Amino acid sequence: MSGAWRMLCVMSPGPDLSLVLRALSFAAHKHRDQRRLGAEASPYINHPISVANVLVNEGHLADTVIVCAALLHDTLEDTLATVAELEREFGPEITRIVQEVSDDKSLPKAVRKRLQIEHAPVLSAPAKLVKLADKICNLRDIAEQPPAQWSLERRQTYFDWAREVVHGLRGVSPVLETAFDEAYSKRPR
Repeated sequence: MSGAWRMLCVMSPGPDLSLVLRALSFAAHKHRDQRRLGAEASPYINHPISVANVLVNEGHLADTVIVCAALLHDTLEDTLATVAELEREFGPEITRIVQEVSDDKSLPKAVRKRLQIEHAPVLSAPAKLVKLADKICNLRDIAEQPPAQWSLERRQTYFDWAREVVHGLRGVSPVLETAFDEAYSKRPR
């Protein structure tokens, strides 16, 4: 074994990889009992992984903070995770991004949807990237494996609403905006 290879084998993961794996583990634990709404009812954790994957492999993003926020983006909204817990585990920067992209579940659904449209233009650039990747993944999932209980009209309405949200995110990543437009082109008919 060469000296360089031996050195690579004994090196511990860098802090960036370690943080990403901690975020993935945290999200997997928090979402452990949840399933996606598609007919296959896949484990929910697949969604945050897909969002992070879109950012890294399609958006060519190598920012650890944003990737961690993508993995954690639904923990405040859809699990019992708290802001204090996220901040303790991942610091204020990641927590702030997750807060920016999280809906206030105490509000009625129609209000939450309207607020996403209104808040999209004023989100920070990292939050815009996470929100954009989230919408790309949601459209792809709805087009390929629609929720079993969703009518054609409900799927179409979601696509149109997502387009309104993304309108306020434009300018943050032309490559991801193109990916969104491609996903939108598969709007159910």
